Amino acid sequence: MDVRATRQGGRGVNHSRNEHTIATSCEVSGRGYWSGRDATVVIQPAPLGTGILLVRSDLPSRPECIATVHSREDAFLRTNLVCGEARFHMVEHLMAALSALEIDNCIVEINTEELPALDGSSLGYIQQLARAGLIVQARTRPQLVIRDRYRIGTPAGWIEATPSHQGESYFEYQLSFDDETPIAPQAFSIELTPDRFVRELAPARTFVTSHQAEQIRSAGLASHVTNQDLLVIGEEGPIGNTYRYKNECARHKTLDLIGDLALVGVELVGRFISFRGGHNLNGKVAAKLASLFEQQNSIAGQPDQADPWRRKAG
Repeated sequence: MDVRATRQGGRGVNHSRNEHTIATSCEVSGRGYWSGRDATVVIQPAPLGTGILLVRSDLPSRPECIATVHSREDAFLRTNLVCGEARFHMVEHLMAALSALEIDNCIVEINTEELPALDGSSLGYIQQLARAGLIVQARTRPQLVIRDRYRIGTPAGWIEATPSHQGESYFEYQLSFDDETPIAPQAFSIELTPDRFVRELAPARTFVTSHQAEQIRSAGLASHVTNQDLLVIGEEGPIGNTYRYKNECARHKTLDLIGDLALVGVELVGRFISFRGGHNLNGKVAAKLASLFEQQNSIAGQPDQADPWRRKAG
């Protein structure tokens, strides 16, 4: 699959890139996991500096929302954005695809509040965006370069950000559930490039244990979702399904981490390691990174020495 990658490996910290938009519009359709409603997403090119602009095309006023952490709302097992009357549910798989393909500016029109779940991965979005192609725009993409070690969370679950080795954007997820879960401890790491995301992360699907699936369905949610629409994992492995990767669960958690941190709204240069993190913790880290970017911009790159999230780099 040609994703027209703009870089194949790590880059020097000071070697930024230009912003990109897509060359032509593309469309993705499917049903929402939670609502069961049919949904169509139309992604269009946008001028430089636009960001990811979400639009509710089904509402009379066509309300808009820039996809940043400032509009994030906590939700169960997903990431939602809210701007006034405009709600956008389960945005993380689209945001991961846009971020990984280095698409910085586009208009995303959605005809309902929940984005299509597709097969629970980013693959459907990647396929359409890759066909649309990229256009380089005459503006430098803003960067947040991690210069110190930061950690947020508790011993039971945390995310750490540290400086990169050679200007790379590195993501790692360490998965470890309680003893009674059928999902074995596993991990995945990636130095993010468009090509590597397509090969190693985009197909990794949403998963739940059979116990979680029963709880969700008994609450009247996702009743239309079958064991073929996502990974439902029992004692013997996926029920009525098979893994695409041996460590598919850790890969999907890495995909979610990339999508949630994309809400910082800038290119992240650093190493981001999550131990048992989820959407809620990802959101806290994204908010902290956004604050750090604003702080560094306002005081010429000097981090706050009193910040409890900051640790001395070793």
